[in-house]
Amino acid sequence: MEYLSPEEWSAVALSLRVSFWATLVSLPLGILVAMLLARGEFPGKQLLNGIVHLPLILPPVVTGYLLLATFGRRAPVGSFLHDAFGIVFAFRWTGAALAAGVMAFPLMVRAIRLAIEAVDPKLEQAAGTLGASRTMVFATVTLPLILPGIIAGSVLAFAKAMGEFGATITFVSNIPGETQTLPSAIYAFLQVPGGEASAARLVMVSVVVAMAALLLSEWVSRLVARRIRGA
Repeated sequence: MEYLSPEEWSAVALSLRVSFWATLVSLPLGILVAMLLARGEFPGKQLLNGIVHLPLILPPVVTGYLLLATFGRRAPVGSFLHDAFGIVFAFRWTGAALAAGVMAFPLMVRAIRLAIEAVDPKLEQAAGTLGASRTMVFATVTLPLILPGIIAGSVLAFAKAMGEFGATITFVSNIPGETQTLPSAIYAFLQVPGGEASAARLVMVSVVVAMAALLLSEWVSRLVARRIRGA
């Protein structure tokens, strides 16, 4: 990192910040939606599944435009949040986190859903027959068993958020120090003469961070799985 210029370091730090909050805020909702899709039976289940996975199919620019039309300062939700709570997403780093979270959400939900579907329902039913409530069954039986899936989904979401470009630049633009994440900074450096070296350094940082996240996820997942089997 000592070889990065202040502008490059700002993009790296902002990307880490955006990806962290995008993953953290999405995680509780991701677990809930994954549970509904894996175990729930209700009208509109397939519609919910389609909405969750829609960002994977739509062009990222379309997703960014929809976010701008919903959470912009003059948009219905955006104006309400600004007037009632002073919360602004458009052209702010919080909007970059929202866009990254939306784009990464399907990957998180899919990984957690697969982990839930791999859990034998008989184990949960056995805990229920012993008098445990649904909340207690989830906390003591389901959650430990799906923890590797949660970790994998979180890392996938973090890595996706780090690399998100289309929706982010459409929703919050490319403002240095405010919304210029790693992909946006790489794009900006490639548009100016002599910026190839800066772009190459940021590309290397992106590769290193993504690889480190994947290796950490694999190690933690295996550690958790060993402890579960040992228990």
